[in-house]
Amino acid sequence: MSLRARLVLLALWLAALATLGVGVIARLHVGTDLRSFMPPPATADQKLLMDAIGEGPGSRLLLISLSGAPPERLAALSRGLAAALRRDAHFAQVGNGAFDADLLDNKLLPYRYLLSPTLDAQPLDAAYLRDQLEQRLDDLGSPAAALLKPLLPRDPTLETLKLAERWAPPKSPELRDGVWFSPQGEALLVAQTRASGFDPAAQGVAQDALRRAFAALPDAAAATLALSGPGYFTVIVNASTRAEADRIGRVTTLGFLLMLLAAYRSFAVLGITALPLASGALAGLAALVLGFGEVHGITLAFGFTLLGVAQEYPIRVLSHRRAGATALASVRDLWPLLLTAIASACIAYLAFYASGVTGLKQLAVFTIVGLLVAGLATRYLLPRVLPARFRDAADMPGLGALWRWLRALPRPRWLPALLAIAAAATIALAPGPFWQNDLAALTPVPQPLLARDAALRGALGAPDVRYLLVLQAADADGVLALSERLAPQLDALVARRALDGVELPSRYLPGVATQRARQAKLPDRATLEAALAEAQVELPFRPDLFAPFVADVEAARTLPPLTPAAFARTPLGARLDAMLVPRDGRWLGLATLIGVRDAAALRAWTATTGGAARLLDLKAASESLVAAYRARILRALAVAAVLLVLTVTLALRGARRAWHVLAPMTLATFLVLAVLRGAGVPLSLFHLVALILAAGLGLHYALFFERDTGDAAEQRRTLHATLVCVASAVLVFGMLAWSSLPVLRAIGLTVALGVGFHFCLSILMAPHARQD
Repeated sequence: MSLRARLVLLALWLAALATLGVGVIARLHVGTDLRSFMPPPATADQKLLMDAIGEGPGSRLLLISLSGAPPERLAALSRGLAAALRRDAHFAQVGNGAFDADLLDNKLLPYRYLLSPTLDAQPLDAAYLRDQLEQRLDDLGSPAAALLKPLLPRDPTLETLKLAERWAPPKSPELRDGVWFSPQGEALLVAQTRASGFDPAAQGVAQDALRRAFAALPDAAAATLALSGPGYFTVIVNASTRAEADRIGRVTTLGFLLMLLAAYRSFAVLGITALPLASGALAGLAALVLGFGEVHGITLAFGFTLLGVAQEYPIRVLSHRRAGATALASVRDLWPLLLTAIASACIAYLAFYASGVTGLKQLAVFTIVGLLVAGLATRYLLPRVLPARFRDAADMPGLGALWRWLRALPRPRWLPALLAIAAAATIALAPGPFWQNDLAALTPVPQPLLARDAALRGALGAPDVRYLLVLQAADADGVLALSERLAPQLDALVARRALDGVELPSRYLPGVATQRARQAKLPDRATLEAALAEAQVELPFRPDLFAPFVADVEAARTLPPLTPAAFARTPLGARLDAMLVPRDGRWLGLATLIGVRDAAALRAWTATTGGAARLLDLKAASESLVAAYRARILRALAVAAVLLVLTVTLALRGARRAWHVLAPMTLATFLVLAVLRGAGVPLSLFHLVALILAAGLGLHYALFFERDTGDAAEQRRTLHATLVCVASAVLVFGMLAWSSLPVLRAIGLTVALGVGFHFCLSILMAPHARQD
């Protein structure tokens, strides 16, 4: 092609990419909910685990501490921050130990006598009212007078305060200046976000609002605000992952460009060779937008990493160009092997699509479409826009000597068998678990932050992150009634120190039968007025002071029972809503446990409830979910392996040639496994992803080293292309191996090891390595 024609085609290619890019960006919506990468639950416990992870009461709690200032200043900041957050729509509930009159709004206040347990043991008679009024006289002479005086006319028995105390955490911290303090002198608060605990974007917005509210308080600069909890960890993990990915991306991009410049000594080549990869990336994004609508951020991060395999396609074209032949002719000769490598990689990534996990299905679609488009762009477009002048890679100084040295290396026939036996023995006999089922072991949250979270949970009496008590009944009211019946038994377990506390749904809303029973005990207006008049004898209260109290009791006598649906429209509605879950035609109650000390005692007790209650171990449920998920992927990989063998065999037109390609790839994969197992590393799902990626790279190397052209110059070109490919892979994944994030480190280390083993074995086991 003439220079003019090449420039026109290049301009059209760039214009098409720009148009596609604008269209994709306009419709691209990036999701951040980490549950997209959680496997679909199969059992009841796994479904509850998924609910607890995203919407459970414990997952949306932010634990807040204020420190660095005198106690009275911290107490004032605590009250100011709590008031600000209660006005913020991002938060469903805020607690700091201080009385919150807003908890009983106009919807709940009339129901206070139906919600409070006072009437269960004590009628509203003259003797009880007399005792309460005498206590109020004492209270009016105490520091609490300013708080109690406005409540007195409407609530002389202080049911409002009793309910506020009932709705406080079962195990509350010490009160100082009316707010919670830790033993270390920190003011403590808890805030429940409306956003899911595993949605980093929404959690980030809520936490930014919290920080702004704190910064706006008087003298806030003199104190230190610290956060903890699942939502906080979600945000910092997301931020640290992005920061590491950006840092690694910048370093590897610069290194890759310098390496290409050293290999091909042309600035024009640097830009042109990026076009197939850019084409594949944009095509993959377009497929995701059309097929899924919303694309997860992790899909993009891992997808671009996996798609990096496609960068090897233009490298092959550049290194295999030969004098006397056009770039198009060179690509035509390479295309059968490139197509085999592309098809094999796509088959491997189909296993991710078969996993049934939305995030991995997106990853499979993005990578497969990207590889196919990048490969086709390399075949049909790239050779037509490459500069006519080039340097033949076969003439690079030192390359011939290196090839002769590699070809002269001893290749005993028993070496692969010995390596295979050693790898198998290491894999089978290495101590420690083979699989990593504990997701907590993969957390990138620093240990000091985890220790800090545990200390704050202990001080605040926050819910246990591992255990839930699950109640089951025919309807929501049945769950509430069951919760009431089981409460005394659980109180006995608390007294025996099997746990520190329990938060039952009936703590917030009693069942309809209990409400009606309390309602029946409310005296009529005449009876209450007479009892109140007798109680006020010789007390300094005005006779008409408690008229609002009498009116409230009279109104409460005819109120309809408060249902969960009506309770949901109150300030505490979100809290109860998270504890009542419809499931398969029945209702579940999720009771949070605090400070579980004896899980065996709790399990033994649930066995006596006839199946009405059971202890859910979220850790065990997550491990079973991971194990089932892994089994499904392994089955899909087994099918993919069979398809891969068939594809390579058909492409190479013979089992013998296929063996020379598949044997080094398989042995290298086992050697990586042996090294990981020998180092005591349990394998996670991320190691599986990395092994597949490394195997795809290894297959690429083996395919080209297996090819026998009988041309020494072509063999040097093959070595040059493979060295550039290996160097680029080691650069990218070697950087990941140094990451502080366990997931990135697992992928980087596995792929970097795999690339080394695949490269060495592809050369040592190549059938034509000894030939000139």
